[in-house]
Amino acid sequence: MQFELMASMMCANYANLEREVKDLEAGGIDSFHIDIMDGRYVPNFAMSLNDMRYIASATKIPLDVHLMVEHPNNNIGLFLGSLRKGDTVYIHPEAEYHPSTTLQKIINAGMVPGIAINPGTSVETVMEMLRIVKKVLVMSVNPGNAGQMYLPYVGKKITKLLSLKEDMEFEIYWDGACSAGKILEYAPKGVRGFVLGTTLLFGKGKAYGETLQNIRKLRF
Repeated sequence: MQFELMASMMCANYANLEREVKDLEAGGIDSFHIDIMDGRYVPNFAMSLNDMRYIASATKIPLDVHLMVEHPNNNIGLFLGSLRKGDTVYIHPEAEYHPSTTLQKIINAGMVPGIAINPGTSVETVMEMLRIVKKVLVMSVNPGNAGQMYLPYVGKKITKLLSLKEDMEFEIYWDGACSAGKILEYAPKGVRGFVLGTTLLFGKGKAYGETLQNIRKLRF
């Protein structure tokens, strides 16, 4: 069964970011998930524009950029100008007055457009945008911090999105508290990829390649 694994780089060891990038790349990670937080849309600051630029320069593997910022349209050019065609950029619809305008800028720059859906955001409120985007990042925890507990009602939201994805031509990605059990349950249902953080990938005392290989060998 094919599914994508993305490394949540806010969980990486910043004492040697270059080594982290190279080890994850050698271990077979599919993309680097970059969480940009402004301390306003979410109550935390995380990775910066310069962190993103460095990782983009250090690898040819795609970047998966998650903008947890207010009014991303105001500064979207700073991010798009530092990425490569084919990288993904997610915005939160609630963070923008006219999210479709921001998504169009992402498309025009040759990036993959995506939206991120918070646990409290209903599918109905983003229905129109589902025909614009190629990826939907479903937050299974409230955004802003690593290591939070899974919110079980998110499963029903994923079920609803799975019923729409073929007709509207988007893929679904899981972000937050991603365990082996969640991959075993949702990959067969059609969830395309999973963001890996402290639950499965980082801080486990194992080589990333070994961990990623074990995840890909899960028995479905």
